[in-house]
Amino acid sequence: MAAASLQLSNLSVKPDGQENQGLLMPKLQFRFRMTFFNFGLGDNDLQLTRQVIDLSRPNLSFAKITLPVYNSTLYMAGKHTWQPMTVNLRDDAGGNVSRLVGEQLQKQLDFVEQASAAAASDYKFAAYIDILDGGNGSYDANILERWELYGCYLESVNWNTLNYGTSEDVRIALTIQFDNAVQSDGSDGLDGAPSGVGIGAGSINGRQPTSGDVGLSTGVGEG
Repeated sequence: MAAASLQLSNLSVKPDGQENQGLLMPKLQFRFRMTFFNFGLGDNDLQLTRQVIDLSRPNLSFAKITLPVYNSTLYMAGKHTWQPMTVNLRDDAGGNVSRLVGEQLQKQLDFVEQASAAAASDYKFAAYIDILDGGNGSYDANILERWELYGCYLESVNWNTLNYGTSEDVRIALTIQFDNAVQSDGSDGLDGAPSGVGIGAGSINGRQPTSGDVGLSTGVGEG
């Protein structure tokens, strides 16, 4: 009888000219953690971490630059935009989550005095989104992937509904806009090796561009 590992290796598509191999272990959606920094008054950020229900990962898009030319049209990538992300929180009976959300909103705008912050740096916060390997308790979780979000603020807050006809928990939905996001493997915190889009980008025929590379082609029809 064939070994179990050999049997499982056949449960994947066979690469052209190579032998079958087992599937790579996928990252799992329920193994994650979101940590907030300088949210609200910044003295109880961990209360939000333990009350996160779900969230959306960063979503990036580039504006399209259209270049009409003779008999054709070329395209280039324009400015990039990070789309807002959503975070759903479980509102606790002690009011910790709603208090923190209220503090952050108050930093963005004093609703009583109708006075706004003098500068965006007065209210913006940061956050980490970590995908974990499942470790817990005596076994510390390893970070498989980390997103670092900078320049965050609350674009909208939805306190949702109350309903006599359900047996569900009360939730608060946050929409967060951020200025920039950095993806890393999380092994060394901020010093983790980037693993996202664009690593090694800008190379020219396998080398990095130099000051002499002026007026390069847009890349259409080369070679």
